[in-house]
Amino acid sequence: MLVVDPPRKGCHPDFIDAALEAGPGRIVYVSCNPATLARDAALLSAGGYRPVYARPLDMFPQTPGVETVVLMSRV
Repeated sequence: MLVVDPPRKGCHPDFIDAALEAGPGRIVYVSCNPATLARDAALLSAGGYRPVYARPLDMFPQTPGVETVVLMSRV
């Protein structure tokens, strides 16, 4: 299992390539930016992973920030 919590700009393409090459059975992606989460999830999906579960978490009450956790599984 690989757990990823990148900065707001998302994962570097080289990291995505390395993660796909390593081929973990599951990837847990934690993100504070829905746009980069969607971009990186699309790259992981193209590499053979599918989202299994997604959940937004309000980790910072009374602020507009929301974290999203996505579990992706290798197909």
